[in-house]
Amino acid sequence: MTNMNETTQSSVGEKVDAKLGESAAGLVAEKASSKSNEKPSKSAKKNGIAQWIDTHPDLWEFILFNVLSNISTASRLVMLWCLTPLFVTVMRLTEPFHFLFYNYDTKAGGLGIFLAAIIAEIVAQVVNFFVQMKWVFKSDSNFKDAAWKYVILAIIIIIVSGFAPSYITAWSESMGWGGLASTLSAVFNTLLAVVVSYPLLKFWIMPKSKK
Repeated sequence: MTNMNETTQSSVGEKVDAKLGESAAGLVAEKASSKSNEKPSKSAKKNGIAQWIDTHPDLWEFILFNVLSNISTASRLVMLWCLTPLFVTVMRLTEPFHFLFYNYDTKAGGLGIFLAAIIAEIVAQVVNFFVQMKWVFKSDSNFKDAAWKYVILAIIIIIVSGFAPSYITAWSESMGWGGLASTLSAVFNTLLAVVVSYPLLKFWIMPKSKK
């Protein structure tokens, strides 16, 4: 009788253990299934973005161009904010400067504003060259070949952008917005650089090789 009870208890225990094992296995399988279901959604979302980029490469490139151009814009602003008070307030380089279409009289900040604008633009163009070549256009063009072409573009932009700050500063002073003159000049030069440089960078300076 005792042996039968022990046998029955052992059988019941084995059944309970089996059921517990099945339940545990079911929970593990359910968790694994839920995790596997989550991963495809993330990858699908990533693939969707990548697919959109592959479908609209030129639009994505233009977006990158404008977004990453803010790096050179920031460098331009920082240089103007630093150099303008240095040249005008500290060094007092406020004597009038006139050359060809450059018209920097005392009201426009004189020689100090001219030097600040030119130096800031040179720094911005150097920064922009490396940003656009490596991160935007990802050009496989020869570095030296692209560099001398970019120098031509930079000279054009610097010459054109060099005369704008004098008029912007004079206008800002007349409106009582003298403190915004450097910022407005940087914004104007940035817009000018985008309009002029994007097509030249894409099709002439940093073209991708046709494979």
